[in-house]
Amino acid sequence: MSDYFLLLIMLVLVGLFGSVSLLASRLLAPHRPTRAKLAPYECGIVPEHDPPERFPVQFYLVAMMFLLFDIEIVFMYPWAVRLHDLGLFGFGEMLAFVALLLVAFGYLWREGVFDWGAKRIIERGGSGPGERDSVARPDDSSAERMETRAA
Repeated sequence: MSDYFLLLIMLVLVGLFGSVSLLASRLLAPHRPTRAKLAPYECGIVPEHDPPERFPVQFYLVAMMFLLFDIEIVFMYPWAVRLHDLGLFGFGEMLAFVALLLVAFGYLWREGVFDWGAKRIIERGGSGPGERDSVARPDDSSAERMETRAA
């Protein structure tokens, strides 16, 4: 028997086990939904109203950037350990990898992901983080047209 055949048998068994477990829990679990069970729950506090605003996309961009650079570090440790064995080819591959990450970093920098705080609020003409952008970006001609119509 081939090693791949044993791997296929294992994958089939894993799939069957997962499917049977999900089906059994669906059929055997009691279903008695109540209003309290269906209500959102966070730390015992009952929400009285909706949140005042949505999270800015900037928070998600920072989180994705953090994950991206975390993964970079995970790849760099084994590369650094085996640098002599990999030789010039491994060095070139790591340079390409770092160059790709620097392109992503440059894009985030250009989009203003790192511009936080009072300086950005003053430059945008706003009074606080909850206020919407009132100043159009220089490269956004449609926003400029809308701003001149409103004035």
